[in-house]
Amino acid sequence: MLELIQKLFGKDSNSSKDIAKERLRLVLVHDRVNVSPQLMETLKDDMFKAISNYMDINEKCMEVNLTHTESSVTLVANIPVTSMKRGAMSKR
Repeated sequence: MLELIQKLFGKDSNSSKDIAKERLRLVLVHDRVNVSPQLMETLKDDMFKAISNYMDINEKCMEVNLTHTESSVTLVANIPVTSMKRGAMSKR
């Protein structure tokens, strides 16, 4: 219901502003750790596919960042889990 109200009043979650913001974020990450935006997007997609086997996640709110220090690169992923999939653990 809330999504319908947001769409009616122009607060679409896929607005061009949000898309531009995400692209800028990817460019900044690239500049900081010398990783192409395409590689970051591929990494994010691969993580989504792997985790989706076990959990329902909110891909739109998923954030993946690489940070660089003098001695290391750190991958930080913020992935909102909406629910666990039944039977995911029994597939092993």
